[in-house]
Amino acid sequence: VQLQESGPGLVKPSQTLSLTCTVSGGSITTNYYYWSWIRQPPGKGLEWIGYIAYSGSTYYSPSLKSRTTISRDNAKNTLYLQMNSLNVEDTAVYYCAADQSLHSIVVVSPASWGQGTQVTVSS
Repeated sequence: VQLQESGPGLVKPSQTLSLTCTVSGGSITTNYYYWSWIRQPPGKGLEWIGYIAYSGSTYYSPSLKSRTTISRDNAKNTLYLQMNSLNVEDTAVYYCAADQSLHSIVVVSPASWGQGTQVTVSS
């Protein structure tokens, strides 16, 4: 499976981030696949944001849950990340990723990754 992120690149503080992950080589509704969003701030480690399962159920990092939504369009085979009330600490490279193992998703070690998209929060 191949994943390709896209997004605005630069977002102002307090605004909403919207990212897209286009999936090819497999269906996002394939049984037992989990689709995750992960980010890496500059100079820091990977941070798991959340996932959407093949069933459509979602789960989020507790620290980001209040302002994050992961969704999908089955017809377009596309995933979405929306994050509200951005601040400078949200500056990071954002990745979408996939694995058939929920454990791999949760420990931030999925088998398939997109190339990542840089998001900078700045006025």
